[in-house]
Amino acid sequence: MTASNSASDIAGTQDIAGTPGPRSPLGRTPLGSLSVSPLSLGGNVFGWTADEATSFAVLDAYVAGGGNFIDTADAYSYWVPGNKGGESETVIGNWLASRGNRSEVVIATKVGALPDYKGLSPATIKAAVDASLTRLRTDYIDLYYTHYDDESVEVPEFLTALDDLVRAGKVREIAASNISAQRLEESLACSAREGLARYVALQPHYNLVSRDTYEGELAEVAARHDLAAVPYYALASGFLTGKYRPGTAVDSARSGGAAKYADTDRGRRVLQALDTVSAAHNSEPATIALAWLTAQPTVAAPIASARTVSQLPALLAVGDVALTEDELKLLNEASA
Repeated sequence: MTASNSASDIAGTQDIAGTPGPRSPLGRTPLGSLSVSPLSLGGNVFGWTADEATSFAVLDAYVAGGGNFIDTADAYSYWVPGNKGGESETVIGNWLASRGNRSEVVIATKVGALPDYKGLSPATIKAAVDASLTRLRTDYIDLYYTHYDDESVEVPEFLTALDDLVRAGKVREIAASNISAQRLEESLACSAREGLARYVALQPHYNLVSRDTYEGELAEVAARHDLAAVPYYALASGFLTGKYRPGTAVDSARSGGAAKYADTDRGRRVLQALDTVSAAHNSEPATIALAWLTAQPTVAAPIASARTVSQLPALLAVGDVALTEDELKLLNEASA
């Protein structure tokens, strides 16, 4: 198992400053509006490549820079030797308790991938949410994702379980990740038909070197039903930061995932285009890669993670960059 549903190691040297960037509504919110910053901070590194003290510093800097949307999962980071899962939620929960700022941030977590709570049976969902709430040290989760679809469970069965959580006040909104267009459509139809809680967001694998993982039928369903996309692997495991070049070795837990793009024609084209556009904006390649995502239909806030405070500025700068039509065309053609 590799790290999932978060983007990656980035480099940046700008100061974290300024006022919060513009915030986007997160899809339809029948129980109220979740207003989120243009960047979702990936929490998969917390308790893995960032210890608790470093994680607290990253979280503090993210909020100080205008961020309010933190993404995690109960499964983070069980794949690490010595970990059992829940480490990221525990770190975030300790941070929330120490800062007393629960109402000021939007917390998203997930169910279905942790080995102890695998799948989407109602019993699993019920037990998993209580475990997540305990680790997060809160009595509600703002956005609760089904981490992976579980086709062994009928759609009305798991949606009813999720609806129960919303009615109980344990979850404000629900969302989906790693789901087919067909099952997503079926889920939305079931919610409408049965009066159950409805998915308001979708977390797809989507970035400049992985467009077919979202564009097409899945993106069309999201657009048709006004779902907000919150892409993971937004920086392709760090490749889109520009650190990974042909023949360059990088000391990172994710270097294998990123390096696979460096020797491809598309990867080289994309890096060249990123270099051109980032020079025009005096920005990091990571900022431009994220700005390309935010310019795409349905995308509300890409997810990216930072192992250190110094890696945050290039991520937070996404709210300050508006790409021109010519720049978008260049990036689109390079990544085609």
